[in-house]
Amino acid sequence: MPIDQSVALGAELPEVTFSWTASDVALYHLAVGAAADPMDTEGLKYVDDASPKVLPTFATVAASFHATEPPKVVFPGVDIDLAKVVHGSQQVTAHRPLPPSGTATTRTRIAELQDKGSAAVIVQESVTTDESGETLWTARSSIFAKGEGGFGGERGSSSKVPFPDRVADHRITVPTRPNQALLYRLCGDRNPLHSDPAFAKGAGFDRPILHGLCSYGSVARAVVDEVLDGDVTKLADYSASFAGIVFPGETLQLDVWDERERLLLTASVVEREAPALGNVVCLVNR
Repeated sequence: MPIDQSVALGAELPEVTFSWTASDVALYHLAVGAAADPMDTEGLKYVDDASPKVLPTFATVAASFHATEPPKVVFPGVDIDLAKVVHGSQQVTAHRPLPPSGTATTRTRIAELQDKGSAAVIVQESVTTDESGETLWTARSSIFAKGEGGFGGERGSSSKVPFPDRVADHRITVPTRPNQALLYRLCGDRNPLHSDPAFAKGAGFDRPILHGLCSYGSVARAVVDEVLDGDVTKLADYSASFAGIVFPGETLQLDVWDERERLLLTASVVEREAPALGNVVCLVNR
């Protein structure tokens, strides 16, 4: 079904109410590489049984954490084959520290439809509130759907983040594990692109790839650990575009420019000298 922008643009998606526990948070943190050293007392705070510290990026999985079925790209005016879809970009703004357990409700709307000719970009915006109605986090994400353009929409603009003309202030190495996608999928993203070799081949990849949001979370965790003294509350806003694929087991290299109120960084795959995340901006509370 082609995209019907008269229906899709601005459409409100069904609100979702969900709950999470400290065990869910700990599993997410393990899936993005936290607590790799069992003797690192700061790292162990990510997996505390009762009150783990919570990365703001947990917001990307909280609502669907207990899902066991592959996601469907079906919204008002939109029905797209999952094999055609990749994540385009993600932004999370934490309005206050995320609690280690709780209940919340997310309300989402389709904010933009971009017609790239050979592809479509669908942008969603969401607001998540706790049981008292206070905002916990807001998020903005886009998906890129191959072959779904040509529906008559605006092309849209793409803005690139300018980087300082100097050597990066930090260089961080972030290893991934060969089975990391299999662990991360337990956080609610059961897309077979990340676990089924035959499905991945049909989508044009030699083997299953790492979830973009796993790379996204792993980079945030590394920045918190290496630049922000392990303090998750210092990461107030985090945005990135997905510039390339990562295969489980590859190594990410982060170059970070520290501008006090914000960090600018790039993430690339060491083994293939290929981009992974681009236009990465972290707004920080110093």
